[in-house]
This record gives sequence, C-alpha cells and structure tokens, in this order.
Amino acid sequence: MAGKFEVYEDKAGETRFRLKAGNGEIILSSEGYTTKSACLNGIDSVKKNSPNDSQYEKKETTAGKYMFNLKAANHQIIGTSQSYTSASGRDNGIESVKKNAPDAVVTEDKP
Repeated sequence: MAGKFEVYEDKAGETRFRLKAGNGEIILSSEGYTTKSACLNGIDSVKKNSPNDSQYEKKETTAGKYMFNLKAANHQIIGTSQSYTSASGRDNGIESVKKNAPDAVVTEDKP
C-alpha cells in the first residue's frame, strides 16, 4: 500500500495534514493552517521538497530522542516527525518520507 496524506480538522478548528506510510504509521505531521487551501499548499510543498536531503533538519530532543523537520525552500518548517529512540530510526523515518511523499494521495478525514 502506498503512502497517503490525511487532511483533518483539529480540536482548535485548524486544518492539518499527516503523512502516513503504507503500513499506516504516521511519518510526518503539519502545523495548523487557518484554511484548507493553505494546508493543501503545505502538502504540495512536502511533495516538492521531500526528495531533497538538504531540506531535512535532524535534531535531538532534550529528552535524548531523535526527530526531524522537513523545511521548504524558504526554510520554513512544513512537517515534523515523531520522536525516535535512535538516530538510525530517525534516518529511516526520513527515507520513508522521501519514498512515500512525492506520490502520496490526499484524503480527507471526515468528522
């Protein structure tokens, strides 16, 4: 099964997306957008930027976990990963985003 973007409305009424791998695991989450149109633009930016290694910011949390941000060409964060227990887990997450995002379909989570 291929990856997919799920567009949904959060409790605050903002529109967000999450990228899920073929196994259903969430591999990237967005910030809250005020409009669905802005959220869809964010998805387009993820699709465009995800193949480029230089767009990933690898980080270590204060709790000793590992995560990454995907950034657009303007250096704004367009997606954030979950926390991983190892650097190799984080790196595998990046590879999963690179593999799944470019061709992922967009679905809407209806309330």
